[in-house]
Amino acid sequence: MYVVPSCTTCVIAAVNLRVSKKNWHLKRLKLHLLQHKTIPVFDPRKVPVVGTGEHLRAVHPTQLNPEALRQRFQNPPLWTPEVLREASFTEREPANAAVLIPLVMRDELMVLLTQRTQNMSTHAGQIAFPGGKSDQADADAIATALRESQEEIGLDATFIEVIGALPNYITGTHFIVSPIIALVKPGFEIQPNPIEVDHVFEVPLSFLMHPRHHMEHEMSWQGQQRRWFSMPYPKQSQDGKTLESKEEDDATHFIWGATAGMLRNLYRFLIA
Repeated sequence: MYVVPSCTTCVIAAVNLRVSKKNWHLKRLKLHLLQHKTIPVFDPRKVPVVGTGEHLRAVHPTQLNPEALRQRFQNPPLWTPEVLREASFTEREPANAAVLIPLVMRDELMVLLTQRTQNMSTHAGQIAFPGGKSDQADADAIATALRESQEEIGLDATFIEVIGALPNYITGTHFIVSPIIALVKPGFEIQPNPIEVDHVFEVPLSFLMHPRHHMEHEMSWQGQQRRWFSMPYPKQSQDGKTLESKEEDDATHFIWGATAGMLRNLYRFLIA
């Protein structure tokens, strides 16, 4: 038999509903906290340098041209990646991602990089390769890297020649990143997505493949020692001159973390 609820019943039901909703939000918050450890907020430039690559040889210039790189990836040597996984900052489920390491074929090969905007949910403000999380519609990691490059900076696939890939790199935020190496023909038009990309710039591959520019940093966080590489690159004016500034932050592009780790692996691959 259907009973019309009394006013008291309505009040109790409403209270129970509010409590239920409150518990639901508390459960969601608890789950979020369990999945996401506190990610440290620090200035990576201020973390001490504990080592450099002064004792290591640079990749020879004859290896840093398009045909040499094509041959290298077609006939890869036996080698060991130096950085494959960062110390974890989270307990969330891993997510597949891919980045494009674009080597622009100018007078010398140039690595195209982006600086992420400060409003990104992960790796905000950091220097990165174009790329992102895999989509269900992506056929493979190459498809992800090409799609993300188009979406982030407007880099059209018709200018891109994929020549190989490096081993997957797992970030501290649990992204399993596939680094896709590609040669890029000049003449493309950059159209940065203002939501994701603050600006785009290029760095000579020869600079990044000289280990004297590889700085190793170390810090302690949550009982773990964490180490990473940085490769600070002096900012250039449009005429190619180094910009001068009293503030170090304004004078260099601070390439570090996952981006520097993947570049270090590229160095190890080319030097093997």
